[in-house]
Amino acid sequence: MKGRNALQTDPVASRVSTLLAKGLTIPFLAFFLGALCTTGFAPFGVWPAPTFSLMGLFMLWQRTASPRQAALLGLSWGLGCFLTGVSWVYVSLSEFGGMAAPLAALATLLFCLTLALFPALAGGLFARWQQRTAPWRCALLFAGLWTLTEWLRGTVFTGFPWLAVGYAQSPSSPLAGWGAVLGVYGVGFIVALIGSLSAVLIATRGKPLLAWLAIALLFASGALLRQMDWTHPVGAPLTVALLQGNVPQSLKWDPNRLMLSIDTYTRLAQQHPAALTVLPETALPLMFNEVPRDVLQGFTRHGAALIGAPIATKDGGYANGAVLLAPTFFESLNPSLGASRQASAYAKRHLVPFGEYAPPGFSWFFQLAKIPMSSFTAGSPQQPSLVLGEQHIAPNICYEDLFGEELLNALPHATLLVNLSNTAWFGDSLAQPQHLQIAQMRALETGRTMLRATNTGMTAMIAPNGIVTAVLPPFTTAALMVTAQGYSGLTPYARWGNLLALVLAALACLPAVRRANRRHAVSSTG
Repeated sequence: MKGRNALQTDPVASRVSTLLAKGLTIPFLAFFLGALCTTGFAPFGVWPAPTFSLMGLFMLWQRTASPRQAALLGLSWGLGCFLTGVSWVYVSLSEFGGMAAPLAALATLLFCLTLALFPALAGGLFARWQQRTAPWRCALLFAGLWTLTEWLRGTVFTGFPWLAVGYAQSPSSPLAGWGAVLGVYGVGFIVALIGSLSAVLIATRGKPLLAWLAIALLFASGALLRQMDWTHPVGAPLTVALLQGNVPQSLKWDPNRLMLSIDTYTRLAQQHPAALTVLPETALPLMFNEVPRDVLQGFTRHGAALIGAPIATKDGGYANGAVLLAPTFFESLNPSLGASRQASAYAKRHLVPFGEYAPPGFSWFFQLAKIPMSSFTAGSPQQPSLVLGEQHIAPNICYEDLFGEELLNALPHATLLVNLSNTAWFGDSLAQPQHLQIAQMRALETGRTMLRATNTGMTAMIAPNGIVTAVLPPFTTAALMVTAQGYSGLTPYARWGNLLALVLAALACLPAVRRANRRHAVSSTG
């Protein structure tokens, strides 16, 4: 790995260079590599696919003639990945959002194009800094830039980290063990590094021993880390009923079908008594204070209930919330009993732009898409966990669990994570299994049991090691009965968040960037 321009003499790379010169086939090849990456995620689960996809992209970028060309290839890769991986956005906008099909298709294309700008940025920077530097520096630069731009995609404009390549490694890949240490972005860094080092091995006919050792060490250490118990059980386990009402989205907000939702969830709760009954996001399409008292009493007849429902805010607005009702809640409403009102609530903090609120200047969007309850107020970033006996519950609603670092605000006090989602918005698409896989990474990162109650799927329990221990079939009306154990303690990721991964990515870029700057300084003085 000490020589320079080792890729320049490789016959495979030379053929790639010839195709680049033609300027026709390569963008399509980059698009195909992006689509290949999608197969690494659920429900396909071919976890090596993102590594091969990034290996191919590295080889293409290595042979580009200019940053502009590399950015174009990154854009093509991104379109291939996101058009195949998040096409369910079209279903949400057209089928359930009421947007005309051509407009929904255009909006989906523009959305995917925006996401593709981030791998395009990585490509442009890579081509600028990788010129005439050693292959090992190129490999590190590629992994570092990939990680930093993925983090940017999950951060800017409120972020959308869906399909970050690290998710494809949870939990079957040996690399999943790194999730508890570096989080999803750190796992993505390792995937990108293995892919780029593999390309170096191909280009140099397998000669650099250090590349082989580095790849073997990354896999072996990941497998070893999977055996680590970063957290420990605390308190008595809870029997939990996770309700999946399977109420069609087209009927959910129809006032004439209100009793469909109420009857469905009431029946499921009565048939499946548990210490905690969990209803998904907006399970009852009413403001919480509008839900009839006898309905709420039915949910707390056998134990506590965590109910997804819009809740009123102090400023007169409403939040997408989750309310925990203790079994003695209704007794506490009688002042003569001398008991305190035993109810606590959580308000969703990270709202969905264009779904739960309109960004400034985009109020016209909701004239095209008919989305009910689309003017939510965000909850406070710091909210206490909801206490139930010995367990402290940290709710998160719908796609809040995409943002792993934000869930850390509830730790170390929270012992259980509970996600409440209404995935009926996305129909029978890739969104449901992909979302479950994202929740698996959150369980790994935090070392906590993750419970998921969804309207149409996938309702599940995930162990702290990221393994799905129980799951309901999607699009069924049922209750998932589980025994959930709370956990205490902190993983390295829970202590440091994304900081470790970002520092690692920045350091990986440093050798190539410093060399490029020195070369530029010499050429300028010359």
